[in-house]
Order: sequence, then structure tokens, then C-alpha cells
Amino acid sequence: MTGILKSKNLQTAIKASLDAGKAIMEVYDTSFNVELKDDKSPLTEADKKANEVINSYLKNTDFPVISEENRQIDYSTRKNWDTCWIVDPVDGTKEFIKRNGEFTVNIALVESARPLFGVIYVPAIKRLYFADVKKKLAYSADLLSHDSSIDMVGANAKTLKPKTPSNSIEVVGSRSHMSQETLDFVENIKSSGKDVNIVSKGSSLKFCLIAEGKADIYPRFAPTMEWDTAAGQAICNAVGVQVISKETNLPLLYNKENLLNPWFVVSSQ
Repeated sequence: MTGILKSKNLQTAIKASLDAGKAIMEVYDTSFNVELKDDKSPLTEADKKANEVINSYLKNTDFPVISEENRQIDYSTRKNWDTCWIVDPVDGTKEFIKRNGEFTVNIALVESARPLFGVIYVPAIKRLYFADVKKKLAYSADLLSHDSSIDMVGANAKTLKPKTPSNSIEVVGSRSHMSQETLDFVENIKSSGKDVNIVSKGSSLKFCLIAEGKADIYPRFAPTMEWDTAAGQAICNAVGVQVISKETNLPLLYNKENLLNPWFVVSSQ
């Protein structure tokens, strides 16, 4: 077993993500209904069930939870939280609805506005990503079952390592959100003489591509919320990849008064 799996909090997050993944796939295999939330974003029974599962695990820890599907707590209360969970029960609901498999469960533990741990589970292929930022360790594990034990996760864990710089640049783009600013960013890289390839992925898998060395850079010049990025940032930070705000030129921070993120760039370069 990898050393970081001795952490009770990380174990809890992993178990929650696997169990949530199981609940998600039970809905995925049915003719599910799609609702629209107030902000017009889609919501399915999978989002609701996964959220219930994750909350049932995290309520037994010492820390409060910020989840996309929970009622949001006012900042007058949240500002006193030094440590909290940040959760997206189904990141990539649009990908879930399209049934392309590129959706994830995101669970992060944040302390003093920065990610400590991150867990991303891809239930359609039973792949788990997990990381401890302070120990600078990140892994992926391909599992046979959503019911896999922590020992089984450890036995299948493979160390993540970012890409070595080269003249060929893989830029991660979104399947659903390719903005004009992103296209301009790509053209700017090309003008420096680099060969550029676009790699498309949904959900927080874009962070995973950078952390595991399958891409170089992920520019996000479109809206995201804290629960979209916290787990991915933890996994990237653990392997030395920075997630930098275009607003401050510093790492993204969490449990802010406004849970909307600024634009950012994830880069292994």
C-alpha cells in the first residue's frame, strides 16, 4: 500500500468516491430524466444520489462540506472554516447525459484556502486518481470493481508524472467550452514555433491529463466553480504542476466569498 493511503481522511474520500461512482453507474444504465437548475445547468438523479452517498461519508469527519448539490452556506459562516471538503458529485453532467464516459466524482480537502488531498474517480472506466499535496505524491489506479478495498487501490496504484518539455505541445481543450480566448491562446503558442495538438476531454479529466504526462497545458478561459477544480488542482500540485489564476498570477484559492473561479492556466512547462 502507498504511504499516503494511511490517512483516514484520504481513505474516507476514496471510499466515498467509489461508492458514489457505483450509484452514478446504476443511474447511467437507465433512461434517466434531466432537470434544469436555476442557472440552466443540467441535473440528473445521478447527481442527487452521488451527493447523498458522499455526504453520508463526509459527515463523519471533522470538517464541513461545500458541494455543488448542497445548499450553499453563507460566507459569514464559511469564512471561519480553516479546513473543509469541496465536492462535485458528478463533474461533467453534460458528458454523463451524452453517455461518453468522461464524467468524474471530485472530492478535495482544503486547508487555509489550498488543496491538501484530492480524489477524482472516473466511474465509467473504474479509474481512480488520488494525491497528497504535502507529501508530493499522486497516483492512478485501475480497479475491477466500485467495491474495491483500500488495499486493492494501493496494490493497483501507479505513480503520476508530468510530461517532459518538448517542441510538441499538447493543449487540453474542453469538449463543451472552447472559447475564443482559448483559441487565441493556442495561436499564440503556435506563433512561438511550437507544434500544437489539441487534446479534448470532459470534466476534471483535463487536470489528470496534465498530471499523468498526456498533455502540457490546460488554459481555462471560461467559468468554473471551486468544486470543478479543487480535486484536480490537488492532483496537479502534488506532481509539481501549478494551477495559476489569470487574475492574480497566483495559485487558485478555495472557500472564497464568491465560489466562482477566475480564469486559469494549468501547466507542466
